[in-house]
Amino acid sequence: MWAELVAGRRAKWVVVAVWVLLLIPAAMLAGRLGDAEQNDNAAWLPANAESTEVVARAAKFQPADTLPAVVVYDRPGGVTDADRAKARADAVAFTRIANVVGTPQGPDESADGAAIQIVVQVHKDRTGWEGIGAVVDALTAVGRADANGLGFHVAGPAGYASDSIKAFGEAGGLTTITAIVVVAILLLTYRSPALPLLPLLTAGGALAAAEALIYLLAEHAGLIVNKQTSFILVVLVFGAATDYALLLTSRYREELQRHEDRHAAMAVALRRSAPAILASAATVAVSLMLLTLASLNSTRGLGPACAIGILVGLVAMLTLMPALLVICGRWIFWPGGARVPRDRVWRRLGHALQRRPRAVWAGTALVLAVLALGVLGLRADGLSNKDQFTGTPQMAAGEAVQARHFPAGAGDPVYVVVRADAADRVAAVLAGVPGVASVAPPVTRDGDALILGELRDVPGSTEAMRTVERARAAVRGTGALVGGNTAVGLDTQQAAARDDRLIIPIVLVTVLLILALLLRAVVAPLLLMATVVLSFGAALGVSSLVFNHVFGFAGAESSFPLLAFVFLVALGIDYNIFLVTRVREEARRHGTRRGALTGLSATGGVITSAGLVLAGTFAAMGSLPLVFAAELGFAVAFGVLLDTLVVRSILVTALTLDLGDRMWWPGRIAPPAAAPVPPSPVVLNGVVG
Repeated sequence: MWAELVAGRRAKWVVVAVWVLLLIPAAMLAGRLGDAEQNDNAAWLPANAESTEVVARAAKFQPADTLPAVVVYDRPGGVTDADRAKARADAVAFTRIANVVGTPQGPDESADGAAIQIVVQVHKDRTGWEGIGAVVDALTAVGRADANGLGFHVAGPAGYASDSIKAFGEAGGLTTITAIVVVAILLLTYRSPALPLLPLLTAGGALAAAEALIYLLAEHAGLIVNKQTSFILVVLVFGAATDYALLLTSRYREELQRHEDRHAAMAVALRRSAPAILASAATVAVSLMLLTLASLNSTRGLGPACAIGILVGLVAMLTLMPALLVICGRWIFWPGGARVPRDRVWRRLGHALQRRPRAVWAGTALVLAVLALGVLGLRADGLSNKDQFTGTPQMAAGEAVQARHFPAGAGDPVYVVVRADAADRVAAVLAGVPGVASVAPPVTRDGDALILGELRDVPGSTEAMRTVERARAAVRGTGALVGGNTAVGLDTQQAAARDDRLIIPIVLVTVLLILALLLRAVVAPLLLMATVVLSFGAALGVSSLVFNHVFGFAGAESSFPLLAFVFLVALGIDYNIFLVTRVREEARRHGTRRGALTGLSATGGVITSAGLVLAGTFAAMGSLPLVFAAELGFAVAFGVLLDTLVVRSILVTALTLDLGDRMWWPGRIAPPAAAPVPPSPVVLNGVVG
């Protein structure tokens, strides 16, 4: 009934009209999603993290949302009297810049006489973190004016915030790049200039509707979204929605060979492709919703937002896309027409696998297991500020200059909040912690005290995090809390490790149950899950080798393994669902082994195209100058291609050929003669028979 309604002669126009009416307000709300983003520490860390509590308790000592900007001047031959005079004049000029608060600390000259440092406190105004970038730009304009060859950089937390906002700002072009990738792959797939426009328009509409809904939830229901959520949502909606469009269009093209009436063809195509598409979307959406169990706010907010994107994309591809296809008619397939492309490659592959299926799947599994060993070299313990960019922004260059001439931790101290009556004792204990270079005198107010400790190591580095751990252990029992930017990195790392241990097993069990319900079997779901986990391990292993030895990245963010796992397992199982549901359908007619060959031949082209689209959209994340985006994009893109070209095509097919009807245990596939399947409807003179 539903399929006939969507593809009906009059209903198709109603469907399009409803979507147009929905997208008019959705487009306006989607443009406001950036206003609802939260990019401060509280939006990333758990509310009960020690560093989060320090931020709240330290607010009485300094304006809220204030970050230090470390201004660094350098001249390789040594600073001159003119340089010193300029630094003093600049320090005065900095105080006249909007949102610079307090009196700058310095200028302080380095021991080697080659650099000067000034620490400026920058306040985030109502414009959000973009306001930090405006202040840093103003500081840069002052510092580089009349410099006469004197080097100038803005480092420290404010410099990092400014460069991060600018890097995330380039995500605006990610939508365009993703759309170009999708169109290019669809042109190669369909060999039609017009057909790619339909999934592109539908996916674009789904993205706008999803962003509008997410904005409303962020504004009125407390959903936490940030810049990371926004750019992942773009590639996920375009990639997954286009995959569903490919599966639907492929089945529609098949049915056009059997039905003269395109409305009847679409109705049958929807009935036969919808179960696989629904199962796929449900698997991905449920897996993403499990991220709400995370303690990291950034991860917990990412799950529902991306699940909304998947579900809206699903609705769009099962309503708007079919309506557009039947409205356009057969001419949309011009110039090749609606004929089904030949599948010689997949047919030949199936017959090759049929000769020695056990040797093939065993050999393939062994190769994947060897590739998975590369995961031992994955360093997912967080990245320092300067290592989070693929290039060398101003902050990274400034931090390098600062590290050469000043104590590494200057300008980004550890914050310790304690009761005023214990302040002197805690300050003395903190001064004796290995890795703490110096401790400032406590500042007291309203019964509390704030103590600042300068680190010997680069803030955010592994060594600095170990110092924070030692500091927390040293002051334990005194009621003191240790925070600061390095402590934020440590708390993020610990929360991410907890999330990995909790969520990964739950995702595995949940996806396994969904497969068992879909296939009404035990053996097939277990084998499919095993292949996907093996594929994930191989993808992560290869990614680790590429990150370390090709890209030269310093490591990976703490949240990277969990996000890569959820995306690769949820999206990877998609292709197995597309294949195995078709194999089961064909097995009812011809038996499992012949059904495996027919299923591979029928779905080989469309699943490969879907994999290329999804891999291409995630690879587009590499256009952002962020290590996290590049790493997640590469890992998911490579893993999807591995699932598409190796796991689904070779490993799963070979296993099915080897096991035969045992794949469906404890259920069974009745022999063809005992369970005939009605042939597809035939249309004669416009009458369905």
